[in-house]
Amino acid sequence: MFFAKKKKPEIKIKSKREIVFCIINRLAFLLSGAFIVAIALEMFLLPNKIIDGGVIGISMMISYITKWNLGLLIFCINIPFMFIALKSLGKKFILYTFIATAMLSCATNIAVSLTPATNDLLLATIFGGILLGLGVGLILRNCASLDGTEMLSIVLSKKLKIISVGELLMGMNLFIYTAAGFLLGWERAMYSILTYYVASKVIDSVLEGLDKSKSVRIVSEYWEEIGDSIMKDLNTSVTYIKSKGGYSKQEKILTFCVVNKFDIPKLKELVHDIDPKAFIVTEDVHEVEGVRVKKKGH
Repeated sequence: MFFAKKKKPEIKIKSKREIVFCIINRLAFLLSGAFIVAIALEMFLLPNKIIDGGVIGISMMISYITKWNLGLLIFCINIPFMFIALKSLGKKFILYTFIATAMLSCATNIAVSLTPATNDLLLATIFGGILLGLGVGLILRNCASLDGTEMLSIVLSKKLKIISVGELLMGMNLFIYTAAGFLLGWERAMYSILTYYVASKVIDSVLEGLDKSKSVRIVSEYWEEIGDSIMKDLNTSVTYIKSKGGYSKQEKILTFCVVNKFDIPKLKELVHDIDPKAFIVTEDVHEVEGVRVKKKGH
């Protein structure tokens, strides 16, 4: 019986070499993300007086007024937020955030010598937002952050419990973009909001993965034939789950699998070839980790 209890596999403990490799790999991505953000700021946004949200946006406005070093401002303004969030977010996250912020500070000072890519506001908004989102997404994906206001929102949300992180962050950014409207003009503020929107969409894509898959649940009396067909034709494993019909009260077997979105039409076809009355539910899956096992003997 495939529902019989099996001995749990032993948890593999990482060796020192693997741990060191993971740290180096993470630092490499943090450095890459920092330089991409710096390029977005110095080649697209700053020359066209377009700002980002959060601490970077605050730093950009202060730098615009005082002519102080932008990289140093981003680093210094983020420090108090790191101390505030230390207890809530943990030492590891804050350490990597400190490193990422220091990298961005250095990268910004290096990128300041680069020639602006364009003077077209729309192009600067779109491509600046894409690069900004890509860089920030890489940093967030590797357990760090560049935005102290985001960390503050998480801390306040936990303490207040009546307002979400998103609502707090939206309120802070609304204040920042309103200030930008008075300082840089309302047209620049609107372009800045558009940049923030583009960047947020790119961040989502980086965090969730571009290769989106679909999770599929199939209810059919021919569950074994369908499972075998999926493993043979789509080269992906399936999981059988015991279930019970709400109306019929009969025991059923639910077949579960995760496939690439491009395989969905083929999966539906092979399921309906076996059982035209099969009940199929598909859902978006943004990131999949693990091993797909092809059934032996096929």
